Amino acid sequence: MTTILESNNFSYEVAEDWATLPDGWSFKEVAAVGVDSRDCVYVFNRGSHPVMIFNRDGRFLRSWGEDIFKRAHGITMGPDDTVYCTDDYDHTVRKCTQEGRVLLTLGKSGNPAPFHSGHPFNRCTHVALCPATGNIYVSDGYGNARVHKYDPNGKHLFSWGTSGTEQGQFNIVHNICTDSDGYVYVADRENQRIQIFNPQGQYEHQWINMAKPCGLYISNHRTQLCYVGELGAAIGANEGAPGLGPRVSIYDLQGNVLARLGDTGPGNIPGRFLAPHGISVDSYGDIYVGEVSWTSVGSKLSPPKELRSLQKLINLI
Repeated sequence: MTTILESNNFSYEVAEDWATLPDGWSFKEVAAVGVDSRDCVYVFNRGSHPVMIFNRDGRFLRSWGEDIFKRAHGITMGPDDTVYCTDDYDHTVRKCTQEGRVLLTLGKSGNPAPFHSGHPFNRCTHVALCPATGNIYVSDGYGNARVHKYDPNGKHLFSWGTSGTEQGQFNIVHNICTDSDGYVYVADRENQRIQIFNPQGQYEHQWINMAKPCGLYISNHRTQLCYVGELGAAIGANEGAPGLGPRVSIYDLQGNVLARLGDTGPGNIPGRFLAPHGISVDSYGDIYVGEVSWTSVGSKLSPPKELRSLQKLINLI
């Protein structure tokens, strides 16, 4: 039976089991998803084959990263289809070709900065790129409360942010993206908000009506929209209380909520979510949602069980 998710003027068909994996392979869980200029989908996962690439129809193309990554966390596609992979256990960001050749490494592999020292990196989480300059922003993340800015060649320019709840402070800076004007959007997860900064790191404003934003993506499909994968609030999660996530929300760039998708409590059925963690949108407006369902739910079952960790929502408008 076809599952349709609708909210206001947005409508999507859920493509269950969209990706066809080679026999015996699994994602374990999907931390992040990226889409290149040809609408090929890069699934950054925590299984044995960290980067799996599929065409738009879900046909498996290739994999790489088996000898590189310790734990997948964030993936970002460059305008030239280079791939920025953020590994929070290795404390590094690697810029790679589409075939997996490493072009640039930010951070020292396996060598974290001191906890909350402000120096890069201690469990960095994601990357954003300035559309005008190619400058690199890294959210740093679990063991820091910082955003670090680099030039395209990897030279550190400056950093901002401290631990806290005030404007410009962070409590798990979990994801990051930029709009076409170069403003920087930061998913401040445990403060349950998105903060917006100018390219100099100066605070502009914030959006606050969300439940632990994890995934963050600004799409130029038709118009600029911000897609947010929300992990969901802890209270009421096991009982499935509506209105608390996990869910996917769509915002305009003024911070207005345009749609809430799957906001009826957690579930492993099509159209519900367990733990949205990474999100991306292709040129057709289709949404790809990666979920850390093993960490959030599956590993806690008796016996432990791998659950669905990737959904494709096909745009019907």
